[in-house]
Amino acid sequence: MNIRLTAIAALTIFAAACGSNEQKDDKPPFEASSAPAQAAAPSGETLYKRTCTSCHMANGEGIPNVYPPLAKSDYLSDKERAITQVIKGSSGEIVVNGNKYNNTMPPQQLNDEEIAAVLTYVYTNWENNGTAVTADEVKAARAKAQ
Repeated sequence: MNIRLTAIAALTIFAAACGSNEQKDDKPPFEASSAPAQAAAPSGETLYKRTCTSCHMANGEGIPNVYPPLAKSDYLSDKERAITQVIKGSSGEIVVNGNKYNNTMPPQQLNDEEIAAVLTYVYTNWENNGTAVTADEVKAARAKAQ
């Protein structure tokens, strides 16, 4: 009995959804755009997971004596330095939270908006200071770093 009622309800909804073929206005039911569809930009979290977690870990704690932490990181106190680090990468010793790290970070192949998003994600997580990074700041740092 329940199957019959479900089938009748489904057919009723289907018939109501189909309605008549008569259009209420002159617009076609679907207008194709000549502009190519643009995918939404990945979030800072998605970019972090894709480009940063292998060294800095999912929780931003890094790997002791190998890769510095981003969680509670004093290195982030200089926003321009942090931006430049992502743009250019680095090789050699740096000090983060009083600990020395001597490794290589390759430049990240991200555009200005992506760098702003991933750094904003880092700054707003793991007890960092909540700073927002803009694409304009990244663009300015990139120009200086050239």
